[in-house]
Amino acid sequence: MVTAPVPARAARVLSRLAPGSFPFRGRWLALASGSRMHHVDEGSGPPVVLVHGNPSWSFLFRGVIPALAGGHRVIAPDHLGCGLSDLPSPGYHHRLAERVDDLAELLDMTVPGEPVDLVAHDWGGMIALAWAVRNPGRVRRLVLMNTAGFGLPPGASIPASLRLARTPLLGSWLVRGLNLFVKGAIRHGVTRPLGEGAARGFLAPYGSWDERAAIHGFVLDIPLSEGHPSWNLVRHVSEALPCLASKPMLLLWGLRDFVFTPPFLEHWRKAWPGAQAHVLDGAGHWLMEDEPLECSRRIEAFLTP
Repeated sequence: MVTAPVPARAARVLSRLAPGSFPFRGRWLALASGSRMHHVDEGSGPPVVLVHGNPSWSFLFRGVIPALAGGHRVIAPDHLGCGLSDLPSPGYHHRLAERVDDLAELLDMTVPGEPVDLVAHDWGGMIALAWAVRNPGRVRRLVLMNTAGFGLPPGASIPASLRLARTPLLGSWLVRGLNLFVKGAIRHGVTRPLGEGAARGFLAPYGSWDERAAIHGFVLDIPLSEGHPSWNLVRHVSEALPCLASKPMLLLWGLRDFVFTPPFLEHWRKAWPGAQAHVLDGAGHWLMEDEPLECSRRIEAFLTP
């Protein structure tokens, strides 16, 4: 279900989806830049914000949204260039700081000043945590899934596929030309083959060279050295995490993830010893695709007093 008028790009993406696979009312808000940011806004009650990573969109949360909407107001945005949001303007650099500002602007318009629960996955965790350390008084609880709020922990490394995607010229051809990053995630981000409707859903927003700029931008924005434009912000988030130490946290983790490997989970456990942790031994990076009912049940139970 969508509201009219539907932006032209969003209409194209929706036409690529399997019928009924994303049954939510679409909403778009214009950011100060002029770009329209899509978000799902379902239910009523205490706000819960679902923040996706790369290469996905709010479609990733299609199972948990109905589970939470019975007792919460569920807000699930699509980052610019992802899902049903606009492609950003040419001056947009796809940097972490811009992503955090986009999220802040959306939340200031949808839940101004209200405390929220944050549910985040992949690079969405870094975006959500960067917003959280900027606004600790507005954070109630955190659910983090296969993500980081810090640089590479001891024992972790960047997979060869990600390094290849960052290679000048070749990376652009692989990610934006051949769409191998999304296709690879569909195959290797899960431990159970995706159904046709799910696969179509993850592919739908990324049908052309221009539509794949955001997913390549996310890959290039992983800071691996101090000279990287996002290095200092990641370091700041890592150093500021203690300001969130009193917040209840659930670590929900797919153990068969080739990106966010066990050293990331162990780092979280050491940094946040009071966190609840539930490990899904048979799930991969897209744990909500491998174990949708278990993920929804765990998140709902944690966020329901």
